[in-house]
Formats: sequence, structure tokens, C-alpha cells
Amino acid sequence: MSATDRNRLDEEGSPYLRQHADNPVNWQPWDEAAIAEAKERDVPIFLSVGYSACHWCHVMEDESFQSEEIAEKLNENFVPIKVDREERPDLDSIYQTICQLVTRRGGWPLSVWLTPDGRPFYVGTYFPPQSRQGMPGFGDLLENITESWEGDREEIENRADQWTDAVTGQLEEVPDASERPEGVLTEAADAALRGADRQHGGFGQNGPKFPQTARLEVLLRAHDRTGREQYGEVVSETLDAMGDRGMYDQLGGGFHRYATDREWIVPHFEKMLYDNAELPRIYLAGYQATGQQRYAQVVHETLEWVDREMTHSEGVGNAAHGGIYSTLDAQSEDPETGEHEEGVFYVWTPEEVREVLDEHAELFCDRYGVDSKGNFEGKTVLTLSRSLESLADEYDLTEDDVRERLEEAREKLFEAREQRPRPRRDEKILAGWNGLMISAFAEAGLVLDEEYTENAVAALSFAREYLWNEEEGRLSRRYKDQEVRIDGYLEDYAFLSRGAFDTYQATGEVEWLKFALELARAIEREFWDENRETLYFTPEAGEELVARPQELADQSTPSSLGVACDVLLSLAPFTNGEFEGIVESVLSRHGDRIRGSPLEHATLALVADRFETGSLELTIAAEEVPEEWREVLGKTYLPERIIARRPSTEEGLQEWLAELGVDEAPPIWAEREAREGEPTIYTCRSFTCSPPVTDIEEALEWADDLDPSNSG
Repeated sequence: MSATDRNRLDEEGSPYLRQHADNPVNWQPWDEAAIAEAKERDVPIFLSVGYSACHWCHVMEDESFQSEEIAEKLNENFVPIKVDREERPDLDSIYQTICQLVTRRGGWPLSVWLTPDGRPFYVGTYFPPQSRQGMPGFGDLLENITESWEGDREEIENRADQWTDAVTGQLEEVPDASERPEGVLTEAADAALRGADRQHGGFGQNGPKFPQTARLEVLLRAHDRTGREQYGEVVSETLDAMGDRGMYDQLGGGFHRYATDREWIVPHFEKMLYDNAELPRIYLAGYQATGQQRYAQVVHETLEWVDREMTHSEGVGNAAHGGIYSTLDAQSEDPETGEHEEGVFYVWTPEEVREVLDEHAELFCDRYGVDSKGNFEGKTVLTLSRSLESLADEYDLTEDDVRERLEEAREKLFEAREQRPRPRRDEKILAGWNGLMISAFAEAGLVLDEEYTENAVAALSFAREYLWNEEEGRLSRRYKDQEVRIDGYLEDYAFLSRGAFDTYQATGEVEWLKFALELARAIEREFWDENRETLYFTPEAGEELVARPQELADQSTPSSLGVACDVLLSLAPFTNGEFEGIVESVLSRHGDRIRGSPLEHATLALVADRFETGSLELTIAAEEVPEEWREVLGKTYLPERIIARRPSTEEGLQEWLAELGVDEAPPIWAEREAREGEPTIYTCRSFTCSPPVTDIEEALEWADDLDPSNSG
């Protein structure tokens, strides 16, 4: 029996692939055996790309992939291959790009028909089992493609060539070098302002509404730079909308993927790790910029959810926790019907609230908008519908009394919800997504509570122990059930390097700076093309596909090329400028794209702005950072800042340099020891530095003087 005569997904570690292991379709993973079988049989590949928490992926499975009739057509005339997009973002990028070029839309499940050598010739997303609403039925489509493959092969080959040329040009080619972009921060902020929904928050005048963290960061930095109030207002309106309405889990913390409506009330209920990493970081920045305690509360609750529900139980060394899981499904089992339905874990009726709460049920329902009409299929997604002040007036209570009673009610309802059938959890641990989460924990350790740095250190230790091959200088992407697989992509190296650098800033431990530098040097070695002056998404020595993609634009995760440039720019002062040339070359090579559409390339626009203005370098020479300093730095919004911790003495610095394997101190540390035995801070930007000071407020005054908005 050939390997492709059976469904092989039960051998895979990906929870998404294993979900399809009992389908009658003879699914194959993307590997040499499956590709060789397609070539030997001379049949097309049917490639289906999805992920564990994808709602329409589950629908298409139930309707088509569980069908014996459709399975027979797939098995007889195709080599069917299943891919988890979270494990293989390179494949997803290539074939999602052709889907968008051909159909003007994309998404998951992604359905692509390929020649045996991987060239695409037909593409779409979800297909119903029978034709409806202008969409062809999946079974009929399989028959039509089989007939075309057998009877009109030349036309298919020509189309495959044309499409491959198109996707190669879109993803792989680089433009002629141009000028490094300058002044793009306000251009991007103005574009964001034009697209902002000033009534309901976010961007666009219709649903769905997605979190756009890089856009918010652009607006917040532009507000700080220019003082233009509208920039800051859009940020506050959006943070309020996302945190107060249905996209945020008001009971258990954490964000759902997106809101389906303009008002942010009804979410798509899956919870993705990357959203719950990037959103806390912008809420922390919003808290620093505005002082709004609600933003800090959202961060606390979200990080508590990650720690409680998404963290691997095994640690490394003395770490209490390990790596962090990927997703929670949108669906769970409905106790009444036994069917798996979206959102049932999270929604409530007034009767269900009253069953749990002996008292305060009406107060809770008023606060969170729970009524008999509901806002989602007869039940209610919780939103902050009434203010504490209005409830205090209505119930003749103080606001503190209202807050106390609501918290008591929330805890009881949370415990009751824990008894419901839970959404499935995808327990693979991805290097890149963990890197994003590590940065969030590290930043929260600086801004809110030093204990959060323990979570950052634990996840970083896990990644270094299980996913990093120090001897070869290579990073693997995925850990699952003690199995490590898949060579890391640019996002894995970049996101994890930034997480390691942020952990160094939070802890002052040189081992994390060393790890960040090791990953950065691997980025240069594996992904940098010196001739084309760009960073590719896949390693140079990786699997040969029909195209080698780049990732310039922000999508559900930030641009990997943008984050790579950001961390290389952050690390350049620790290496005598070793990486600065790469960043400048990338910005010049892609300058026209960034200038032409700065909002689409928001992360790269932020890098271009920081390159133009210079980083704010805060070198702290101290064995321990004084608590007052931590509090002041934590509460102060300082975009582009680098906290360069170092030992207080030259002797201690020499030990660090030996740890890093260098002989000479980089400029950011050189001759910047503590003065008179006191913790000392040096403030620099663009080769202009303050004198050494031992007072944090004086240091921030110097930071303000060096701010580019104050020049001239």
C-alpha cells in the first residue's frame, strides 16, 4: 500500500491536522512522499490550508471532507494535502497571495489546486457541498477540474505558468533602490485618521472590525510628537471600544479575534495568542500616555488569562511555567443540543445569570447588557453597557459598593462558566508567537508589575531550551508533545529576538541580550540577501517552493520584515552599529512602497521614523534599578526608547563583555559607569547625550530636551 492510500494525519503533531485524521479523505501532510506521489500518478494536488480555530474550516470539513462521496473523488483523482497555516506560513503566504490576486479576496479555508510540481491553477476559499449563491458546489468543482486536467491539460499548464510568474513577482522581486523614507509618521497617522470610525472606534465604517495595533502605535507616537489631539482621540476611542465591548472577554479576560459588526459587540469568538500579545502592548502604551486605569486593568486581566489558560505546565530550570499555547477555538459544545457551536461558552441569558447569583443579578445584567432580547442568537455577549456612576445613582449605592458587588458577581459567574464544555485548545507552541507574548510580559513587568517578567523569562527559557539549537545557530518553529519540527521563519527569529531584547530591558540580565544578539546574527545569516538588499521570510537554505516570499505589510501579526528591522535597529548600539546598514538598505530598497502606502506598512513606517529621529537611549549603570526609577519609567510614555542596563563598575562590565564574547564595550555602555556609587543614568539620542545624572526626573527632562519635536 502506498503512503497516500490512507489518511496520514494521525502521525502529525498539529492539532488542526489531527482533527482531520478520521476524515474519509486520504489527507497527506505537505512532505516529499505526497509530492512524489502526485508526480508519479500525474494528478493534481488539492491543497487545503486552515487552522484549528477557523470556523469555516470546521464547516467545510463537516459538509464536504466527512462525505464519502466527495472523499472518493478526492482520493481517486487528486493527492489531497492538508496544511496548518500556523505551522507553514510560507505556503499560506504563497497561495493566499495568488488567491487575492485572482479572486480579490482571501481567507480560510484556502482551497488551491496545484500541478504536481506546486504551481497553482485554480483557487478559492470555502466551497459549499452544492452550488449556492453563485458559489460552485465542491463536488461538481472536483469533477470539472478532473475533466479539464485530462482533456485540456495545455490550458491548465499555461495558466499555472502565468499564475506562478504573478505570485513570484508579487512576493519575491524587489524594486530598484530609492531614497530612505522620511516624514512618514505623520503621513501614516493622517491616513489612519481619515479611515477612523469616530463614532464607534476603530477603522472603517462597517463591520467586521479588526484590531490594528500598528496603526494605533503610529497614532500614539504621532500624537506624542505633534500634540495633535485627534490622533490621541482615535487611539482612546478604539481602545475603549475594544476593551469595553464584546471583542473583549469581560468575564475571563483576553481578546477574541475580531468583531463582526461596526459597534464591536459580537465577536468571532476564537482567541489567538498573537492578538493577546500585541493588544496588551498597545494598552500599556495607552495607559502610559493617558493614565487611564481601565487600560491597565485590561492588561492585567489578559495576562492573567494567558497565564491561567494558555501556558504549558512544564518549565525549564527554576521557571514556574513553560511555553505558551497558540489558540482557543471559537466553538464549543452546546449543553442543550450537544452540537459544537460558536460562542456558546461565552454568552448568557438573564435566567442563566439569576441561576448563579443569589443577589446582584439585576445589577450585573444592567452593567453588562444582559436582557431577554440578547445580541447574539437570543443570548448576550457581555459588554460594559452602563457606567458605574449611573448604576450607583439607580441603585442608591456608592460607586465603590457597585464595584465590589459586580466583582463578587463576576467571580461567581466565572466559576459557573468554568463548568461549561470548553473550547478546544491548540497546544502547539510556536517560537514567533511566543516571542510576541514574551515582549508583552516583559513590557508589563516594566510598566505595571515586576512579577510579569517571570512569565517572560519562563517562556523565553522554554524557547531557548527546546527550540534553539545553539551549536548550529538555528531556531525551530514548533514544539508539541516533546516533538520539535519545522525550520524557523523570519517571524520566529525576529519576534523571539525582540522578546529576548525586551526581557533584557526589563530584567537587566545580560544572558537575554546575548540570546537576542545570537538570533539577530542568525537573521542576517539566514534571511538577508545582500544583493537584493532585503530580508526574505524563508531561510536561504530552506525548502524550494514556487516563490520565496517577503512579508512587508502588517497582517494579523506585524510585518516580520518590519519587526526584524526594528530589533536590528535596537541591537545596533550594542554592536558598534553592526546591523544598522541592513536596516538602512531595507528602508531604501522598499522606500517607495513605504511612502506610497505607509499605513499598509505601518511597522516599517515606525522603523523608518525611528531611524530618522534616532532611538532614545537610557543607559542605566546600577546593580539594581531603584524602585522609584522603575515606577517613573513605567508610567512615562517614551516611544523609541532603549533601556540599556549595565553593571555599575568597569570590572562588572568586563564580565559582561566576556559573556558576550567581545573585547571592547559598545558606545552605549562605554565609559558610563555609576558615579560616586549611586545608580546613574545617561540619556542620549542621535549622538547627543546628557551628563550623567542620579535623579530620574532630571534624566527625563533631558529626554524631553532631546525629543525631535522640540528641535529648533
